[in-house]
Amino acid sequence: MTPATHSQPSPRPVCLFIPSFGDGGVERMMVNIARGIAGHGHPVDFVVNDAGAPFVDTLPPEVRVHVLAASGLRARTRFLAELVARTRPAAVLTAKTRDDRVALAVKRRLGGDTRYVLRPGTAMSERWRARGKGWLWRWRETRRLRALYRRADAVVAVSDGVAEDIVAITGIPRERVRVIRNPNITPELAALAAAEVDHPWFAPGAEPVIMGVGGLRTQKDFETLIRAFARVRETRPCRLLILGEGRQRERLLRLAAELGVADAVALPGFESNPYRFLARAALFALSSRWEGSPNVLTEALALGTSVVATDCRSGPREITRGGEYGPLVAVGDVAALAEAIERTLDRPLPAERLREAVAEYRLETSAGRYLEVFGLR
Repeated sequence: MTPATHSQPSPRPVCLFIPSFGDGGVERMMVNIARGIAGHGHPVDFVVNDAGAPFVDTLPPEVRVHVLAASGLRARTRFLAELVARTRPAAVLTAKTRDDRVALAVKRRLGGDTRYVLRPGTAMSERWRARGKGWLWRWRETRRLRALYRRADAVVAVSDGVAEDIVAITGIPRERVRVIRNPNITPELAALAAAEVDHPWFAPGAEPVIMGVGGLRTQKDFETLIRAFARVRETRPCRLLILGEGRQRERLLRLAAELGVADAVALPGFESNPYRFLARAALFALSSRWEGSPNVLTEALALGTSVVATDCRSGPREITRGGEYGPLVAVGDVAALAEAIERTLDRPLPAERLREAVAEYRLETSAGRYLEVFGLR
């Protein structure tokens, strides 16, 4: 008599909900998290506002992409509620405050055993301060965030600094916040870095290139980087390439012209594969006023490229191990940033040593830790 066989139940899916989708590091990390979870054999539903948005095309075919074009709170809440009711995910992960509010409204409406996990990606208090938010606005937002975070099943911070910031703002216990490093060292990073670069600045024998990468906005403080570069340019031949889009583009180009370095500064816009440039750069400079865990700083180190960074909250101090793998300077300090760039160009660390700093940021490591938070391990 043949023994009865029993099929294994299908694993429950995970839903990554980010209809507030742009072209930044948060979006790229959510795509990488989806890839990592799918790679562990778990179904993934990925909700965005545009299937043609940056990075979405890198999702593997087994990830189910859902397009939610509606921007209103009610429409988004209804969409997510219907998806959760139909698919019964093990977890819903969100990464932006407006999406957090939608997800937790669905939790309150549906109940069930789905875990709702919030993933703050930046030090909010620093962002509020830099944007000049008044005490009344900060008081109101703090009250809202305290109510929001206390309703979540789990909170994942991308760095210790972000975790401490969330605890200070919301009052939730530190043990409720899990730190999981961003999964930005992917298996294909080396192949992307090896892609051809048809740019005269990277031709053999050309002047060394200093790079910045990120949205052209207040947070990244490329004004300080351009001013520091102009000082460095006074003492040595070099060029500055900044990859990214944003409203400050024309202002930054005018600044470069005013400082007499317009011919040595380029802002070509968004680049889907910045790694081919980053791997060939002499140095990557992070000039941010605040961060959560700056992905490109991690990636530069993973590619063996020398780095300098502002000692902003949060991330650079953790990633560089207190400056061991690249000098840290005060936010907005033009002279200190210029000096750090010159010193690093003169005495770069070996590429093998730089790569040591970022082992915790590998895709497979990070994805496994998310599965633990989701209750799937």
